[in-house]
Amino acid sequence: MTTFLSGGTGTPKLLAGAESVFDPAAVTVVANTGDDVELGGHLVSPDVDTVLFEQGDVLDRDRWWGIADDTTETHEELATLAEAAGLESGPRYLPDEAQTAGREIARWRRFSGVAEFMEIGDRDRAVHLTRTGLLDEGHTLTEATRRLCEAFDVPVDVVPMSDDPVASIVHTTDASDYPDELHFQSFWVAHRAAPPVDDVEFRGADRAEPSPAALGAIEEGPVVVGPSNPVTSIGPMVAIDRLREALDETTVVAVSPFVEDEVFSGPAAKLMEAVGYEPSTRGVAAAYPFADAFVLDEADGTDLDRPVVRTDTEMNDEADAERVARAVADALEVA
Repeated sequence: MTTFLSGGTGTPKLLAGAESVFDPAAVTVVANTGDDVELGGHLVSPDVDTVLFEQGDVLDRDRWWGIADDTTETHEELATLAEAAGLESGPRYLPDEAQTAGREIARWRRFSGVAEFMEIGDRDRAVHLTRTGLLDEGHTLTEATRRLCEAFDVPVDVVPMSDDPVASIVHTTDASDYPDELHFQSFWVAHRAAPPVDDVEFRGADRAEPSPAALGAIEEGPVVVGPSNPVTSIGPMVAIDRLREALDETTVVAVSPFVEDEVFSGPAAKLMEAVGYEPSTRGVAAAYPFADAFVLDEADGTDLDRPVVRTDTEMNDEADAERVARAVADALEVA
């Protein structure tokens, strides 16, 4: 049994080549749900779905999100309708009183579907409709995720970090021209990570319980933290007390998303600096005190106080991912 913590694209890329190293039948993927949003009444779980689509062999690998060759007719018609009706486009956060009304799973992250600021493909939308429908029928997010995995014939067990709502909220600086608070999807998708960041909050983490499947998988271990964003991909999981405590007690290997102070992709450097970590491999080690060993790029000369296995950690295809997965297996041996 091996458990992967997944968010963004880093861990899904690793999983793409891991099946020859780790038996898929003995792999559980715990996915971040801090990025989830309710958009037009449908619960969208981007980090869950990237794993779902990658493992189900339907992922758009050019963008590393959504379904390959998907159409976007509904999304385009929403934009057309908004323009014709004179409605402003961009993220339309619902009023505060709407954030805590209705189904609890959608709290703190509810957006209007008008002009739909995230591009949702038509097949992709069917996934969100099915997920939301299962939740409305009384199923947990874990149960809904496993049903969707069955539909896509996913070989690994994919579970959310929690069945309770946690929202990654980016706080902008006082002098910013942006709203004081932005949901991560608004910050990243709508504003392309341009707003200056003062802090990142994981709203709801203090009362969220880990999903039993996620907690059990982490407790059984070992755990692999892929090269995901330490703040908004892994941070929401670590913010849940019982998950963090379980990580402290099990064997953990982490793959750095940095080569010294250069990040492979995404806003990890900006966000790490905002929450008080050095934006570097050394900062990743500080953010992961529970990690027993690390996989670093062969060009990364960072000296850490824990065992290190080095390889070329850039992943452009399955062969690259298999190489990194073998380095992870080696790191588990010395952790």
